[in-house]
Amino acid sequence: MLVLSREDVRRALPMAAAIEAVASAFAQLSTGQADAPLRTALNVERHNGITLVMPGYLAADDRMAVKIVSVFNDNPAQGLPLIHAVVVVVEATTGVPAAILDGTYLTALRTGAASGVATRYLACPEAAVVAIFGAGVQGRMQLEAVCAVRPIRAAWVYDRTPERAAAYAAEMSERLALPVRVASSPAEAARAADVICTATTSSTPVFAPDDVRAGVHINAIGGYTPQMQEIPTAVVARAKVVIDHRTASLAEAGDLLIPLREGAISAAHIHAELGEIVAGLKPGRESEAEVTLFKSVGVAVQDVAVAGAVLEAARAQGLGTEVTL
Repeated sequence: MLVLSREDVRRALPMAAAIEAVASAFAQLSTGQADAPLRTALNVERHNGITLVMPGYLAADDRMAVKIVSVFNDNPAQGLPLIHAVVVVVEATTGVPAAILDGTYLTALRTGAASGVATRYLACPEAAVVAIFGAGVQGRMQLEAVCAVRPIRAAWVYDRTPERAAAYAAEMSERLALPVRVASSPAEAARAADVICTATTSSTPVFAPDDVRAGVHINAIGGYTPQMQEIPTAVVARAKVVIDHRTASLAEAGDLLIPLREGAISAAHIHAELGEIVAGLKPGRESEAEVTLFKSVGVAVQDVAVAGAVLEAARAQGLGTEVTL
């Protein structure tokens, strides 16, 4: 069994390759070539956390994996990452466990890659300015992914903790050779943007409806429970809404469930799964003026695709440590 550390995963698969793997996974999911049961959630209210178990199988790729991911909201105050995860890759032909991977970095990578796929199909081709809400690990991946598919010339970051935003701006400016500015308010960030990415744990909208210009594309990846809402209801009602998986989104996505409960939208307002667009079954962006919204709650097939690609690349590069259990 191969054990792959965070650094092994990072070295094995760059963002551009992760985007391609996730695009294929979404297409398989939306064309009946994948099995992705609704994830099992263990709520640990005593410690302000949740642990999710996410199995998945991609039939076209013949790949299978299971992820265990924990999100404990008090961790950052203790100097710990918000998210911890492991992924076990299982040989689809025999059921033999083939590898165990650090899933914390992989989760960030595949979530960023999903927004990269959505941005490729939904953002205006000339989009040049990005606004990032949330200066954590996922905020970094969101910017990297958008830059991989659009000619981005500048970025803004807003975080409720100015010090985190300043550190983010300095790091990402150097990493991507891109001017990244700290916004003094949500409005300053959102109003300047062609692409908005929200990567927070907020339970209330992170910007105002009037802050979103015509033609903007939004990647909303932070709200992963029915109670969490990063995107204002009015923006959801105005936007062409694309999701990662219909079953999961209608069970978990507060950004959709809250407007549904309020009567602002109906289920028919959801335009498509992203995989339907990738597969050519439904159109993506159809005009320069429309506002598009990709709402992601995360689907196990993303983990399967990226973990499989990481394992293949790691074997080719001689990465990881072989162990016998």
